[in-house]
Amino acid sequence: MEYEFILKFELPDADIEAEQYLEALFEAGCDDATIGIGKKGAIALDFTREGKSADDAVLSAIENVKKAIPNAKLIEVSPDLVTPTEIASVVGFTRQNVQKIISSPKKRFPSPIHQSSAGGIWHLEPVLRWFMEDGHKIDKQLLEVANISMATNITNQTQKIDPSIQQRLLSLI
Repeated sequence: MEYEFILKFELPDADIEAEQYLEALFEAGCDDATIGIGKKGAIALDFTREGKSADDAVLSAIENVKKAIPNAKLIEVSPDLVTPTEIASVVGFTRQNVQKIISSPKKRFPSPIHQSSAGGIWHLEPVLRWFMEDGHKIDKQLLEVANISMATNITNQTQKIDPSIQQRLLSLI
């Protein structure tokens, strides 16, 4: 199976040009990625990777990058965080239709992880699962990638929390 996803990393030294890492990434097994080096101090890899599962594909890609650039810090795996416009694009609806679904109290759409006057942001995985349970055809590979992307991003962000605060939070939520 082929899985498509993007990995974004912060480079260990922002002053070193990202091009320096291209050969090492290729040799480490990232030859199945298009590598973006446009942002100083960061690198993005757009993968189309074969694997037994999405978990296998994404985690092996992270391992390959860390082998090539040991002190690189994972910023984000996508697809994960989405706006109503991005949801509409993924499921083939208009933005207005998605907005109507989100606003409907009868539909019980997944809660956003961030809500503002401009809209909200959702994790893609529960959104895709909701659409699938509502009878819409959803690409199962995309659902798998969205699941491992969400799990990786949440795990990555959780590492930044003070352990004592995390324990108190877990007891409350």
